[in-house]
Amino acid sequence: MTLKRLISRATNKNKFQSISDYADFCLLYLEFIKTQLQAVIVSRNENHYRFFQYKKDGSYNVTRPINSNLMLSYEDFEAAQSTFSAILNDIRGDESRKQANRKLLNDFIYTCQQSIGATLDALPSSKSNTARKINGDLFERFVRLIIKEVGVDVTDGTISVPVKINGTEAFKMNYQHDLIIQVDDIPIAIGSVKTSSKDRLDKIFIDKFLYSKLTDTETPHFAIFLNDVQRKGKDGKYGVNATFLPGHFKGYTIKLNPLDGVYYFDIRPNMITTDILKDQIKTFDHFLIKDVWEFQK
Repeated sequence: MTLKRLISRATNKNKFQSISDYADFCLLYLEFIKTQLQAVIVSRNENHYRFFQYKKDGSYNVTRPINSNLMLSYEDFEAAQSTFSAILNDIRGDESRKQANRKLLNDFIYTCQQSIGATLDALPSSKSNTARKINGDLFERFVRLIIKEVGVDVTDGTISVPVKINGTEAFKMNYQHDLIIQVDDIPIAIGSVKTSSKDRLDKIFIDKFLYSKLTDTETPHFAIFLNDVQRKGKDGKYGVNATFLPGHFKGYTIKLNPLDGVYYFDIRPNMITTDILKDQIKTFDHFLIKDVWEFQK
């Protein structure tokens, strides 16, 4: 498999219609990087992050940060496919709750999505906005497919919210959402799926606030993020910067309204240790194994 063919496949969203489509692409990418990279660069400040540098066929571009503690190798990914499917098919069973399987759940999805994102990093800088849009769209679709696979009725789309004046409906406001979890076609929870919280965090909190005010309901709102790190530095001397804004998150949680769940695949250390953050933010396995079912009670 050449990098050109990987790019062609990654930029065609029609190629990603099922979980197996994502897994198949991931295997192709993991096989490619075993022998076809110019270099693997270790982050200077957080050593478990890696950057893949392509050869001439990828214009010597350097990828986004890849967390080596989460990114599976070709061999480990191939061996994990049947276990991953079994976890999804019995997500509420005892086996899925085992720590090793919870980690596999997160790592498998992270590896699939980062394979797509890293492939798109080989595109020229003039196409960076296009690449970002494709990567985001495919991540949203992947998360929806995963949630559907465990037996939850979820879709994306527009919710029309009637606005009343003096008790009479005056007009409607339409809200586009990445995830709408339903029971008997009634929305019971609303979710946002983004590769990063950068430039998006404020809107998610405000969306919950406005929706609650307009509908006089307490419909849960949650957010799912892939990671919150970006590359910094130049000339091969690369490190990572965090893009998460803890002050904003805590301020909105306390003074506006808390979200009903925030989930990461690549969770940052301060999200595990800092007050408020550690109570509000979890890894994605918590959502699938426990929290999504709480919305339906």
